[in-house]
Amino acid sequence: MNMNTRVPLYQKIQQYILEQIRTNGLQPGERIPTEKELMEQFNVSKITVVKALSGLADEHIIDRVPGKGSFVGMQKQAEQVEMTIPAAMQKSEPSALISTKLIGLIIPSILDYFAIRLINGVQTTLGKHGYRMMILMSEGDIEKEKEALKTLQAIGAEGILIFPVDEEHYNEEILNMKFSGYPFVLIDRFLPGVETDYIAADGRLGAQLAVDYLWELGHRQIAICSDSPIQTLTVQERIEGYITALKNKGAMINPAHIITDFYIENLKDAESHPLFRYMRNRMATAYITLNGRLGVQMYQLASQAGLKVPDDLSIISFDEPTSVVDDFSIFTYVKQFEYEIGCKAAETILDVIRSGRHEQGRSYSKILLKPELVPGHTTGKPPEEV
Repeated sequence: MNMNTRVPLYQKIQQYILEQIRTNGLQPGERIPTEKELMEQFNVSKITVVKALSGLADEHIIDRVPGKGSFVGMQKQAEQVEMTIPAAMQKSEPSALISTKLIGLIIPSILDYFAIRLINGVQTTLGKHGYRMMILMSEGDIEKEKEALKTLQAIGAEGILIFPVDEEHYNEEILNMKFSGYPFVLIDRFLPGVETDYIAADGRLGAQLAVDYLWELGHRQIAICSDSPIQTLTVQERIEGYITALKNKGAMINPAHIITDFYIENLKDAESHPLFRYMRNRMATAYITLNGRLGVQMYQLASQAGLKVPDDLSIISFDEPTSVVDDFSIFTYVKQFEYEIGCKAAETILDVIRSGRHEQGRSYSKILLKPELVPGHTTGKPPEEV
């Protein structure tokens, strides 16, 4: 028997019910365990139980009566009970599992164009291959991410694309999936020291491109800003690229120009925010923001501080924050090819599923796309008086 065989929870419930029908000699019309009883016995959610019962109902093995429960099907045939699910499960091979043609995608939010373009890439590629996508949002909370992973596995997703919550601690549920051989691909970031399939843009190179561009314009006081903690992997990589670029130019590294782990809650209270005073006091002539939302907020803070972009200060954002159509962007930004990332992530998860590369000991796909610097209207030469 293959010890790495993956049996979805809903199929375990189906197997149990079929065994009950056979061993207890249940006849057509007799009641089977209730949804609540099955939820308690298998410690699963209602959606998992419903999926299991719906599958049996589709095969006419049981009849579901709204408000009353589930019963052995009136059209039940012995050969159906013998062959429907157990016959496949007795083979103990992943290829024998029912194909749902469903791929899960877990993403923190869909509030920016990075996420929208990425989702579009995933959806387009999966659709070409006859697969569907279910999106669950973690909202940047690792516990919600864990719950989403469990939910998608329970409903029979054949694989999961994960845009992980960017925290300094690993999500142990992802590690469990790796050890059990469940197919998944990480997007935008990876787990240091843990071999997984992942695809992302090269954050170090992106930060270097931003510094190089600003340096050529004449900027020497360049700040890099993130609203995430410095311990997170994505922030670390981009700051490493920023530092490397400045060192290559023989410039001193000013720790005050590395601004992380802050939150702009309400622009109405902007004047009390430390970053507002930092900008108003002209501490830097250019800012690199590590996401598009923050780029827009910095632009608004500058305006409230009485500063003009790009006359008084320049801003480069990772990801384009203001336009669905690239040619109409006002921002200078680091293009990370999020649509292409989505396409390649979808291609990779399908390859993992079809080729059986979810087995332990296999090689893993590690793809880093090269970003590009796209000039816009938020960068210019530094003001002469600074």
